Amino acid sequence: MDFKIAVLPGDGIGPEVTTEAVKILDAIADRYNHSFQTTHGLVGGIAIDSTGTALPEKTLEIAQESDAILFGAVGGPKWDDPRASVRPEDGILSIRKRLGLFANLRPVQVHPDLTDASPLKPNILNEVDFVVVRELTGGLYFGSPKTRWSTPEGRFGVDTMAYSELEIERVLRLGFELAALRKMKLTSVDKANVLETSRLWREIAIELAKDYPNVELQHMLVDTAAMELVRAPSQFDVIVTENTFGDILTDEAAVLAGSMGMLPSASLAGVIGSKALGLYEPIHGTAPTIAGKSLANPIAAILSAALLLRYSLGLHKEANAIEQAVASALSAGHRSPDIAKQGEVPLTTGQMGDCIVGLLE
Repeated sequence: MDFKIAVLPGDGIGPEVTTEAVKILDAIADRYNHSFQTTHGLVGGIAIDSTGTALPEKTLEIAQESDAILFGAVGGPKWDDPRASVRPEDGILSIRKRLGLFANLRPVQVHPDLTDASPLKPNILNEVDFVVVRELTGGLYFGSPKTRWSTPEGRFGVDTMAYSELEIERVLRLGFELAALRKMKLTSVDKANVLETSRLWREIAIELAKDYPNVELQHMLVDTAAMELVRAPSQFDVIVTENTFGDILTDEAAVLAGSMGMLPSASLAGVIGSKALGLYEPIHGTAPTIAGKSLANPIAAILSAALLLRYSLGLHKEANAIEQAVASALSAGHRSPDIAKQGEVPLTTGQMGDCIVGLLE
């Protein structure tokens, strides 16, 4: 089968890890008789330098004409001026909004051979396997007004958290549907004791629960959820929450897996199983201190490629093969610097990618 994939490497270690993800897709194409036509585009800081904007129209066109998007990371010290009118992060925020990618899925699994890579006690990490569904196109990151101003009394800033019923309902419904395919438990995270948007969120969650009588719905305040993620993470199956809360909680959840270099994500524009356009990226940032040194862990990007195959292309067998190859590599003791034990000689970014390709069944 023939598919078109947009590759947007971005900045920092983005190009390094996406190279390994494309490498794994090429291997899948050879083994399973597919054709993946990849087209590269500029996004983030490198796009600002070349075009003056973080998301050039040409890049958006490439994405819109593709079956799926493989994304790296954007940002870095070069563009880290809080007064700048254009920032690299505008690229990822804009493409999510323009393509209607309203739901971000971030699976969190702890490989049994990596419990020593986490600062948490091994017994806490037993049987950790959950998915965070994060609303992606609303809330503080997009609400209006969003501005800064100065007065004789000093400087001021305002951000607005705004949600419509439609925005809340569609991501909650996706959370319910995903929970119905897993362990029938959905934890809805909000701040309903303080925020009006969260009170609306909880109200809609309760209403939708009637459509999913077999799914157990639990409400949890975001501060409690932050604590429970490190106290008893195995209690969770599917977590659904709004944009800012999800951004923070999933970075915290990376501690469970041992490194942010282990966690992939999928940003979807439709329901589970619809094979809709999606954007797939590791949850880590650009890691500028190690960029260009072949020290980056490519596993999150490679697992993002597996999610791409599963959710946008419907290639479940091929996605499973990638995930099994990653598990086999870790079981065999292959490590990148971020998950290596003291005294171990880690693999380079390319060596880790080659190792996983070699273990594909």
